[in-house]
Amino acid sequence: MERLESFGKLAEWGSSALSIIFRVSTYVWRRIYPYIEITFTEYAGEHLKRSEAYAAIDAYLGDLCRDTAFRIRAMTSNEGGDNVVFSMDDNEEIVVDLDGVKVWWLASKAVPRVTSIYLGRGAPPEDPRYYRLAFHHRHRDFVVGHYISFVLSKGKQIAADQRKNKLYTNKSTIGCHPYELRETLWSHVPFEHRAKFETLAMEENKKRGIVEDLDRFRSNRDYYRKLGKPWKRGYLLYGPPGTGKSTMIAAMANHLDYDIYDLELTSVKDNTDMRKLLIETKDKCIIVIEDVDYMLDLWNRRKKLIEAQIGAGKVKAALVPKVSDEESKVTLPGLLNFIDGLWTSCGGERIIVLTTNNYESLDPALKRRGRMDIHVEMSYCSYEAFKILAKNYLNIDGHQLFRKIKRLLAENEVTPAEVAEALMHKSGDDVDTQEVADRA
Repeated sequence: MERLESFGKLAEWGSSALSIIFRVSTYVWRRIYPYIEITFTEYAGEHLKRSEAYAAIDAYLGDLCRDTAFRIRAMTSNEGGDNVVFSMDDNEEIVVDLDGVKVWWLASKAVPRVTSIYLGRGAPPEDPRYYRLAFHHRHRDFVVGHYISFVLSKGKQIAADQRKNKLYTNKSTIGCHPYELRETLWSHVPFEHRAKFETLAMEENKKRGIVEDLDRFRSNRDYYRKLGKPWKRGYLLYGPPGTGKSTMIAAMANHLDYDIYDLELTSVKDNTDMRKLLIETKDKCIIVIEDVDYMLDLWNRRKKLIEAQIGAGKVKAALVPKVSDEESKVTLPGLLNFIDGLWTSCGGERIIVLTTNNYESLDPALKRRGRMDIHVEMSYCSYEAFKILAKNYLNIDGHQLFRKIKRLLAENEVTPAEVAEALMHKSGDDVDTQEVADRA
């Protein structure tokens, strides 16, 4: 027993001695190494969202490294064209002299704590990167109080000057190896659709109301904050195929100068992954879910199948086949939470657009005002819409056949897409009114 007590005291003394040695060594090291280091990681939290500070620093240093760095990463700009984007290569360092105040920027990437074997599809994702800023401790007030703010502001300005609208699509998370989800869940291409409200085939009063609503939404940040509501707006576009729903979305994006996130629900594994997709979207964007009635039909068929197999309680629910791992497990409640749940407050200035070909088949919960604020019927081609198409395609404001076309459009259900196809490659002298009618 005495030996155990002696051993316990020895261990306690050893622990205290190690603590003292650590404190002394830390103090001595700080006296010898008078530099402060600040690390800016690429992802905030559990890889939920790319750090805006990191993105701004990346743009700022990308502009500097062309003239000062020795190892530079170069890639074609995602904005399209032949522009090349530069950034610092791994373990590269550049020195910035700010009127006698020197700071050092180091680019590197995080080393995973646990080595794992990648069994996913395609090339393994890169490890998260980071930038490290080092400076002498006597310049702490200047760097922390002024320089970092300048870097973030300058980087955002550079990124804004280089920015073009993007069209995003979600990567499939069904059957993914967890390692694959360390990268962003969205991929993108430059958004080059030229649709404008001025050329949109729709009645002028309806277009004017939509434009006024969009402008009011964009300028009402303080109003939404005052109400305590997320800064978002919901649009439900409904109508037959070919009535211009996708063109309307493109016109909205171009008018607001927003990015578009095209969310394909059948590629989303479950509600959790759908929430991650929402978190990764940037502010000032339009999130689009097209043909939502198709997904509702899948959910309804799945529900009926389960109910039939349970047989009104005659068969245990445990015996019902589970949804395959290769199928989406997204549910209607999950979609409703995606549209206006708690997580919609993470970010702002977002517009959520749902499209459907069958308005009546939608669940009432999806059509509820406040969730989908504006319902826009994309109808068959009216005479007023035809005149806009004639101006777009033929550059004419009137024609002797317009009266006949007006009567034909009133008697037949013709979509704007069908009218546009009839007018394609024609001139004002050979407008085929019968072709317009035949497309009804």
